[in-house]
Amino acid sequence: MSRLNYHHLHYFWAVAKEGNLTRAATRLHVSQSALSAQIRQLESQLGQTLFTRTGRALQLTEAGRLALTYAESIFASGQELVALLREGRREERQVLRIGAVATLSRNFQDNFVRPLLARDDVELVLQSGSLVELLARLRVHTLDVILSNRRVHPSTDDPWQCRRIARQPVSLVGQPRGRRRAFRFPDELADVPLLLPGRDNDIRAGFDLMCEQRGLRVRVRAEVDDMALMRLLARDSDSVALLPTVVVQDELKSGRLVEYGVVPDLHENFYAITVQRHFAPPLLKQLLKRSEAEVLGG
Repeated sequence: MSRLNYHHLHYFWAVAKEGNLTRAATRLHVSQSALSAQIRQLESQLGQTLFTRTGRALQLTEAGRLALTYAESIFASGQELVALLREGRREERQVLRIGAVATLSRNFQDNFVRPLLARDDVELVLQSGSLVELLARLRVHTLDVILSNRRVHPSTDDPWQCRRIARQPVSLVGQPRGRRRAFRFPDELADVPLLLPGRDNDIRAGFDLMCEQRGLRVRVRAEVDDMALMRLLARDSDSVALLPTVVVQDELKSGRLVEYGVVPDLHENFYAITVQRHFAPPLLKQLLKRSEAEVLGG
């Protein structure tokens, strides 16, 4: 294979960063035709198409996204070389981009990335949003993985890969009961104020079905989509919260909250969603190899 033409790579990098051939040509002080020719030569050398055109905009292909990652690393290394020789310092970093559904437990997210937090050679880009927003970013490879408590299914247009990385029973959690006897499930459910996930949540649907089957009428103090807020409300009120214990793992450990009991046949599933690609980030492979207990922080 012929040696990589770094001049061509620099032109590709400029176009990828601008997302527009005209602006990149102006910035580089070359004609659009010359710039297009240089990129075609790079694509020919790599044997991959790097851009697709959408209207007037250029979109990176998967190979293009990978090439951009290497290009940024190469040019960053050049800057590091200058810094090393001039100032005696050196920095090499890998980047992993993780999206998480906004309502997902912050503790779960922290447990997931914890093996990388102490590494000086890793930079994490952590984003939150709705599942729809995050899937749009994953589709164009601006995210490497999405953490979600909802499964997605692949289609011809969107070849998602959705794998369950952890599963945890759902519990009733509240403040210590002192000398009172242990919480009696399900008899006491109707007597306590409850904090429940919103009605779109699978946990809530399962809980409502269980109550209906048992003929229970419960008192709902709050419906809460955000697990971080659920954690605070459980900690600071006399309410009983329905949640996976990973959400309140620190409060359970300290004794500020206690687990009253596990709700039968009710679980929270945690998924890692990726898009089908030839080149998976090595850092992500390491995280996904861990056991369920490790992912949950056990």
